[in-house]
Amino acid sequence: MGKYQEAKKKVRDYFDALESARVEDIKNVLKEYMSEDYLFRGVYPFREQHGTDATAENFWIPLKKSLKRMQRRQDIFIGGTNEISGEKWVMSMGHFMGLFDEEWMGIRPTGKMINLRYAEFSCVENDKITKTGIFIDIIGFMIQAGANPLPPSTGSYFVYPGPRDHNGLLFEDAPEKEGIETLALVNKMVDDLSALNDSGAMGCPPEVLEKSWSKDMIWYGPGGIGASYTIPRYQLQHQLPFRNNLKDKKFNGHVCRFAEGNFACFFGWPNLSNVPIGGFLGLPGGEIKADMQVVDVYYRKGDKLSENWVLIDIPFWLKQQGLDIFQRTQQILNPKL
Repeated sequence: MGKYQEAKKKVRDYFDALESARVEDIKNVLKEYMSEDYLFRGVYPFREQHGTDATAENFWIPLKKSLKRMQRRQDIFIGGTNEISGEKWVMSMGHFMGLFDEEWMGIRPTGKMINLRYAEFSCVENDKITKTGIFIDIIGFMIQAGANPLPPSTGSYFVYPGPRDHNGLLFEDAPEKEGIETLALVNKMVDDLSALNDSGAMGCPPEVLEKSWSKDMIWYGPGGIGASYTIPRYQLQHQLPFRNNLKDKKFNGHVCRFAEGNFACFFGWPNLSNVPIGGFLGLPGGEIKADMQVVDVYYRKGDKLSENWVLIDIPFWLKQQGLDIFQRTQQILNPKL
């Protein structure tokens, strides 16, 4: 049996049980698969939840009540050893798909199919899931529901596909050598950008990216930013607005970072801190330092990074600056008069 087979089986069994569970059974499902000291980390407004009851009541039950017949549609599924702490983790990325039949997060239901993009990290210890980091793209969900809370985005937002080669579901363990090569390339790329941040440079010469990225790279960004194709368009539609309109950028590290096969992933709590000076997301600057929680999932093809799926907790970043997009959107588009 492969090194990560038991952890992967535990997580897949949990996913199956959660998907088939009635709303009233969700707490019992979580109790069966999670440890007693279980820690949930999620995007704003869920943030940290301690224990399975709090996680069920605040996250899973409201979501499953709103998205009827909700399916987990995975595009990438990998396991590995967290190089930060040495624990075994499993990462699943894709969409939750369902019928948006009841209000969620103050957003009016559409009665139609909807997709909620996610990346879920599960730490498995002693045959239990002890920690979860789950990032969902609520702004992308709001765009689909006709309630976009932000100005027009620089990139293109749509329901993103998985890897072009359709090889992201690693239910069987990949050769360890492949993951080592993938993680080394990702870490080299992160180091290059961190050095750029430390230098105080706001822009980024394209040759810095060309060291690690394919010229046909695809960057799938969160709702509010959107996706970009090729290095020049990525720079135009995301990297340069990010670099030029945010100052005092500081990398804070990761909670979890690992790779398997040609795929790598990480998340931080928070990854970054920065100060908006105006222009990013089409919004004014406020000179307020704010933290960013970010997920990156990478696909390496040959010796270059080819595709990158990114989730950023933009609502939390804005909340720290005094704007609650959920409260404001509900007051305007779904008011309780």
